[in-house]
Amino acid sequence: MQASCGRSVPAPGPRPLPSQRGGCLSPRTAWSGDLGGSYSARDPEGRGIRRPRACGQDGGRGAMRSPKLPGLVLSLLLLLLPPPGPVGGAARFDPTWESLDARQLPAWFDQAKFGIFIHWGVFSVPSFGSEWFWWYWQKEKLPSYVDFMKNNYPPDFTYADFGPLFTAKFFDANQWADILQASGAKYVVLTSKHHEGFTLWGSERSWNWNAVDEGPKRDIVKELAVAVRTRTDLRFGLYYSLFEWFHPLFLEDESSSFQKQQYPLSKMLPELYELVNQYQPEVLWSDGDGGAPDTYWNSTVFLAWLYNESPVRDTVVTNDRWGAGSICKHGGYYTCSDRYNPGHLLPHKWENCMTIDQFSWGYRRNGGISDYLTIEELVKQLVETVSCGGNLLMNIGPTKDGTISAIFEERLRQMGTWLKVNGEAIYDTHAWRSQNDTVTPDVWYTSKPKNKLVYAMFLKWPTSGQLFLGQPKATLGATEVELLGHGQPLQWTPLEQNGIMVELPQLTVHQMPCIILRRRP
Repeated sequence: MQASCGRSVPAPGPRPLPSQRGGCLSPRTAWSGDLGGSYSARDPEGRGIRRPRACGQDGGRGAMRSPKLPGLVLSLLLLLLPPPGPVGGAARFDPTWESLDARQLPAWFDQAKFGIFIHWGVFSVPSFGSEWFWWYWQKEKLPSYVDFMKNNYPPDFTYADFGPLFTAKFFDANQWADILQASGAKYVVLTSKHHEGFTLWGSERSWNWNAVDEGPKRDIVKELAVAVRTRTDLRFGLYYSLFEWFHPLFLEDESSSFQKQQYPLSKMLPELYELVNQYQPEVLWSDGDGGAPDTYWNSTVFLAWLYNESPVRDTVVTNDRWGAGSICKHGGYYTCSDRYNPGHLLPHKWENCMTIDQFSWGYRRNGGISDYLTIEELVKQLVETVSCGGNLLMNIGPTKDGTISAIFEERLRQMGTWLKVNGEAIYDTHAWRSQNDTVTPDVWYTSKPKNKLVYAMFLKWPTSGQLFLGQPKATLGATEVELLGHGQPLQWTPLEQNGIMVELPQLTVHQMPCIILRRRP
């Protein structure tokens, strides 16, 4: 039996590869044959103070032009796995972690693979250093932040005075939605409220410190939700910080070692119920436990309502940041830390939330070109993450005026261009029995067991024109190898022990299915 792989993918325009033309390719192969029973493609199940930096982060090297890298897609006959079943609408969940953790993650999330994080708030006004500006200036009194305020604002200027300057004057939700759609992402998560406490909707519990009463005088959450749902195929999600740095009720509860619960009962929980009922997010991204346990936040009671009674009970996904000690242990999918990229397969569905700007989640006026990850580095993050069973949540930070800066927009559109060719190897895939190759570095695998397909995404074009893959076990006459975006079968030969050698096509720069333009040093 021969696996079919005849879908054609439009070939994008030219771009140079890494060493030679560089970049990331994703080949497409269809092969079937004797697998000897050794294949078992697995389908894994599938912020808290944000400061940790995680493994595998490359340094940024500036803006690139249009990347359109191909990808080797190998179609193998694999042991078929049963597809994940539907989320049980009739299931009831108790307010205990044992019960809540047993909920099956809605299938759409694992299929989506790629989302966009948007950090926007009053911190976008000073746009200096980090979205933690208020904390670093007033609490930690870091010299660079203190000097910035001394040199640029009057002596009596307070953080609240930044509120009216958060104008969102040029915010166009439809334009944002179009850019998000062009990125190839399948979901978006907007910061409805960060640790500063300013809400991007007219929260009745945040009087005079919200986007309807102050600054934009617009319901930002509503506008973006409507635009995303009417103009794109993305799922709409919201980030919400449980705690607020300087909220007096939280500080009073903290001084009682969280024996008091004034803040969650009067502020946090009412806002969460309001967000879910009013805007119906399909991702609820919790963050900022402030050192308090989940029992202080009443997290399990809220989550039981979310899963049993809320208007999004059948489709909503949640993360693992619901109280001190819950991260990477309880909740829907795991985040474990910011920029978490373990580099190996995990038994539980996880997400790598990371930033294009390596030093801040919010917009920074003082960011340099080398602070931003290149498209090659971003594609590598995506490929590594998905091969190990995770989703990539890639962050941008808009300006106080509501514009997405050119470098962020460029990266989003570049990723979308790459995904137009290579998305088949990303969306709705499963982790394969091997996540990366043992013979050739920077080769990562995904699979579609039901279609008998394996995808080998190689990030460097071999100068010899021959790609050696140590993991596939192929059968002559029953296995086909193709390059995504190229469409023609490629010649291959088996290696002596394991693996295959693929003869890559000799193409001109204009014939390359995916091209990346490299910035000169």
